Amino acid sequence: MIYYSRTKFTLILATCFIGLLLCLPNFVKHPSFKIPWHQIHLGLDLKGGSYLLMQVDVETISKNRLQTLSDNVRQTLISKNLGYRNIHIVPQNHTIIFNLRDPSEKDRVLSVLQSMPKTIPKEFNVSNDNDQIILSLSIEAMQRRANEAVNQSIEIVRKRIDATGAVDPSIIRQGSDRIIVQLPGISDPNRIKQLLGTTAKMTFHLLDETANPNLPPLGVTFLPMVDNSSIKLPIRDHIEVDGANLTGASTGFDQQSGEYTVNFSFDNAGAQAFANITRANINKQFAIVLDNKVIEAPVIRTAITGGNGQITGGFDAQKATDLALLLRAGALPAPLKVIEERSIGPSLGADAIHAGGLSLVSGFILVIIFMLLFYGRFGFYANIALFANLILMSAILSLFEATLTLPGMAGILLTLGMAVDANILINERIREEIRNGRTPLNALQTGFDRALNTIIDSNVTAFIAHVMLFIFGTGAVKGFALTITIGIITTLFTTLCLSWMLTIRWYTVNRPKELPI
Repeated sequence: MIYYSRTKFTLILATCFIGLLLCLPNFVKHPSFKIPWHQIHLGLDLKGGSYLLMQVDVETISKNRLQTLSDNVRQTLISKNLGYRNIHIVPQNHTIIFNLRDPSEKDRVLSVLQSMPKTIPKEFNVSNDNDQIILSLSIEAMQRRANEAVNQSIEIVRKRIDATGAVDPSIIRQGSDRIIVQLPGISDPNRIKQLLGTTAKMTFHLLDETANPNLPPLGVTFLPMVDNSSIKLPIRDHIEVDGANLTGASTGFDQQSGEYTVNFSFDNAGAQAFANITRANINKQFAIVLDNKVIEAPVIRTAITGGNGQITGGFDAQKATDLALLLRAGALPAPLKVIEERSIGPSLGADAIHAGGLSLVSGFILVIIFMLLFYGRFGFYANIALFANLILMSAILSLFEATLTLPGMAGILLTLGMAVDANILINERIREEIRNGRTPLNALQTGFDRALNTIIDSNVTAFIAHVMLFIFGTGAVKGFALTITIGIITTLFTTLCLSWMLTIRWYTVNRPKELPI
């Protein structure tokens, strides 16, 4: 390591220069022509904004699955000419129970139910108690379905927030059923909360116009209108067309009525189902239901075969835009409840930046002074490496457009301290070799070689620890671990390559009889 070729010299300087270029977007305005422009983004604690902790209603997932399974049981038994009575759901036990009309058909019923298709292996168990049949959802299936629902909710939340134009949102999972949403720069999250709190499950149903509201028949539910909850319509529970088949939604404007509308389109399966149901029910009401509320219930005048439709419901521009956004992003598998909410004002974020920046600059200056006083020229080279270290850390964070938090700033300051430790180890080893009577060249080589193993061992163990901290940590801990991990890599480069290269270049040019250390 006592000799540096021109190639090594050029590569080291080129790396530092590229790092400097990557840092520029954080300080220079974006030019008018198109070039890659990556910047470090500020986290919630530095920029201000909103923090939401939301919980997925896992119980609703179980209820929905039980309702679907109950419908499938009815249809399966009817198709096989098997009689049943008093079918009902027991949500507390996650079971469906019904009685046989003919006890002699028990074996056939059990066989048919056990052969029903399952969306998850061993999803439900079938048992009997005399003429009573019991279907129960398995615990493993419910846990798997709940886990999938949380993952799906995260993706849908991300789509909805991205569609609002929010900059640098952070959406992460916490525990088994919670989602953390951080929105830097948004101090009033009411609209975001409304968008995320809406399940946006849209379905299309026929009405049972003969139903008695005081005694609704089985399979019919009276649902309120969106704009007037006192008006309730008899909606058949059976879903004729599912909103899951929607492929697009956009806002429109009806010139005749002067109202905003939401235009939607179906995929092939949805378009076919929509055409069949409208063709078979001319002059009947067809309800559009969103989260158990009726948006509108128009009369079918003609078959709609194009796979496109329009929703009118007295929308203003904002409501129409939000509904179209929700439909495009897709329905949440279960409702989300906000269980914790925090807002950080921009002034608090500015104070945090000021305090963090002040500590970083003051710590940096004190380290520079210390190295110059204690190690002279070698301390000067260490300070150059320290400055390059800061540039390279910022370059890597900029390249990946990382989010910098207050703990992240603390991690940068700690990294600079670790970088100084490495230079101190080398310089002290060289001093020790000089005291032992070695020549300058021999003292340089021996001191560096003996310090090298210690530096690598300490940094590798720290690197492993902080990688684990990043993988298993959450929130602020991740930001701290990320900057430390990047800093360890840049520290090894600047200390073992840049600082040592400057020292060796100085020695080869001057060939001093004594080392200024």
